[in-house]
Amino acid sequence: MALKITEECINCSVCEPECPNEAIYAGEEIYEINPAKCTECVGHYDEPQCVQVCPVDCIPKDPEHEESREELLVKFHKLTQGG
Repeated sequence: MALKITEECINCSVCEPECPNEAIYAGEEIYEINPAKCTECVGHYDEPQCVQVCPVDCIPKDPEHEESREELLVKFHKLTQGG
């Protein structure tokens, strides 16, 4: 399941550089997460790094993009190995 950033985001910019997949970007009003690139850090870290550094706890799982750990691992391999 990909993560999402909610409206509670304060645009502090700490999450963006922490994402190993470059899934986080500045949206029109708040930071956003590209679900096609978000692996919840599966393959990179034990915990999602953006969630760890967020000072306002505004990065929950996105129920519109449910994926199992295995699916996230497949996505990780596609993103890091080009296939």
